[in-house]
Amino acid sequence: MAQFGSFTLDDLKEVMRACAGVTESVDLDSDIADVTFEDLGYDSLAVLEMAAKLQNHLGVVIPDDVAEQLPTPRALAEYVNVRLAA
Repeated sequence: MAQFGSFTLDDLKEVMRACAGVTESVDLDSDIADVTFEDLGYDSLAVLEMAAKLQNHLGVVIPDDVAEQLPTPRALAEYVNVRLAA
């Protein structure tokens, strides 16, 4: 996982796999940037788990209420990148 610089969708996919796994119907190697977490099979608990993992590994704080408002992998990755650049 990237520790410095840009946090990519590939980095996020690694976190997604580690936190909640992947259902057989979801191909994380496809273009999932704008697919909602719900459609990917990740419920709010899985998104909160990803947020906690990102905080532990990158030091980026993602409050629970914010995490629940980030609907797609692109939105979450953009949020992380803005915080890393600050």
